[in-house]
Amino acid sequence: MQVYLVGGAVRDQLLGHPYHEKDYVVVGATPEHMLAQGYQPVGKDFPVFLHPETKDEYALARTERKSGHGYHGFEFYTDVSVTLEQDLIRRDLTINAIAKDQDGNIYDPYGGQRDLQLRLLRHVSDAFAEDPLRVLRIARFAARYKALGFRVADETLELMRQLVTSGELNALTSERVWKETSRALMENHADEYFEVLRSCGALKVLFPELDALYGIPQRPEYHPEIDCGIHTMMSLYQACRAGYSLDVRFAVLVHDLGKALTPAEEWPRHIMHEERGVKPVSDVCDRLKVPTNTKQLAIAVCKEHLKCHQALTLKPGTLWRLLQRLDVLRRPERVEAFVQACECDSRGRLGLEDRDYPQSRYVLDAMQVVRNIKAQDLPPEIQGPDIGEMLIERRIAALGVLKAKYTALAD
Repeated sequence: MQVYLVGGAVRDQLLGHPYHEKDYVVVGATPEHMLAQGYQPVGKDFPVFLHPETKDEYALARTERKSGHGYHGFEFYTDVSVTLEQDLIRRDLTINAIAKDQDGNIYDPYGGQRDLQLRLLRHVSDAFAEDPLRVLRIARFAARYKALGFRVADETLELMRQLVTSGELNALTSERVWKETSRALMENHADEYFEVLRSCGALKVLFPELDALYGIPQRPEYHPEIDCGIHTMMSLYQACRAGYSLDVRFAVLVHDLGKALTPAEEWPRHIMHEERGVKPVSDVCDRLKVPTNTKQLAIAVCKEHLKCHQALTLKPGTLWRLLQRLDVLRRPERVEAFVQACECDSRGRLGLEDRDYPQSRYVLDAMQVVRNIKAQDLPPEIQGPDIGEMLIERRIAALGVLKAKYTALAD
């Protein structure tokens, strides 16, 4: 029985990149041998065991053969005769096909260390093209390691295109697409994930609403970058740069989907794109089974982001109604996330990435103002439906005071 640390832990050790999970492959053992040593079985399709103390995963060395469609269409074979090299060749990228034994010796039969130095995401073998999930995984790795200078190798990108044209992507479940996409969205360069998907044609298959934004012009005085798709990726990068939540990043990603539905004769203006965007945002969320809270914020940002940009000029009553629609009294965290997404939209523009966004402070101050006015502070003679009316009156009046204060500071 020989045990090797494999995959991401070895890769990130060599890169000096932080890692959290450790995966091991075991050569020359049987399931019975693992059970006898106290390992706990967890694998369904092939033998995987948890270490009795560390709970790290230990998988028996295996080979695989394509037997159907999609990423589930494989038959696995495990036996004491399966070698380390045979196990490693079934992996997706050379940089993930490196092993390290218990004495610290590195085993790299497919040139992973060379590709780490070259900063290349390169497939191990042509079997790469048998698994459609690898298209998403490679795009996610590109997002994770963009800051280190990594790019997808040309020949690997070509295999990804072949996977797209073969129709294999259609075998991916919506849950799996969302799982990979949500993980990619939390990388520091999530925009690269979508750029790689676009470069191999997968964006048009998996996110047609997003792909449709590319090539659509916007007014240059507001959007020096012109292209709607480029603006979306620049806005998403702003959300990554600020370290915002998954919900905010996803809302930023889909906030302008309505611009793809603007009639060409109206370009480069996009009147009513907020309303037009609600259906495609809902379609994406429903198709990918996006969590409810994530969907609700995305729709709110799509519908209301221009109101946030105009916040300093809104009448107090209009601002109150916006806050109401955002559920300010029950979900202040949604207002905060909404403001963050709108700020990313404002800064996701060429040459304007670091401009101030005073609307953020104003809306958050407005949120606190209305939340500080409570029913118990009203005169005791106010009863029944009059309570609600009085609260609204006082909240709008307080927003008027806040606006006057901001106006005076601006002058």
